[in-house]
Amino acid sequence: MSDPGTLALAAAASVAADLPAADGLATLAFVGETADWWFIGEPVDWEFVFSNADYLGIGALLTVGLTIASILLGFVVGFPAGAVEVYGDGLLERVVSAVGIVLRGTPIVVILIVMYFVVGVPQINLGIVSISSAMTAGILGLGLRSAAYQSQIFRATLSSVDDGQLEAGRSIGLSRFEAVRYVVVPQALRRSIPGFQNEFTIVLKDTSIVFAIGLAELLTRGYDLFSEQTTAVLEVILFISAIYFVLTFTTNRALDYLGDHYAIPEGESA
Repeated sequence: MSDPGTLALAAAASVAADLPAADGLATLAFVGETADWWFIGEPVDWEFVFSNADYLGIGALLTVGLTIASILLGFVVGFPAGAVEVYGDGLLERVVSAVGIVLRGTPIVVILIVMYFVVGVPQINLGIVSISSAMTAGILGLGLRSAAYQSQIFRATLSSVDDGQLEAGRSIGLSRFEAVRYVVVPQALRRSIPGFQNEFTIVLKDTSIVFAIGLAELLTRGYDLFSEQTTAVLEVILFISAIYFVLTFTTNRALDYLGDHYAIPEGESA
């Protein structure tokens, strides 16, 4: 019995031979080679992308640095803000709450533009290196926006610790501040890791918005590349997406481990 695949190829070749030629070119041609259907993009475009991997790598390093600096600023500002919303009262609590609402309700691109073009933050000289005004504006914009969200993460985790924990601390002679610091805060920080993990991922992806103030992070450098060679648009986007995936996946796994390691054992606290 003949191979069905061979018969199909023979029939297709016969049909192609009977078709009239258009403009002197054969409209159909069959060669006995298997198409590389699994390969996405053109080899020459991938060669262009890999030859510029160092250019994209610098953008990735800038993205990582911007993310870490913004997250740290968000923590330094957001944690006290969350504590004020839980334990504070009066004017300070209302001001912190109002500022948080404004920052959370304002698009991040607007915050960045205001920081760079309206506030006009200066370049910071650290001696060995200097931080450009665009980088400073990016850190401040992303960091303050992150602080507004982190404050809600910490407000929720501080509130989740049972009041009996605070009372127990006071009963052994601790002041209110000491009881919050040594009893409530350690439990709240451990409980905040899942929310903090989500915020870290959001800030990492939001770094792509800094193109609005001319900061050449990963996505901006990718745009520069496929503007130079438009046929490599898909390949550049796929390469950038892979970098973002690696960064996000690595961060999430690290924070998953941290969350499991510092998780409060069941029944340890109410």
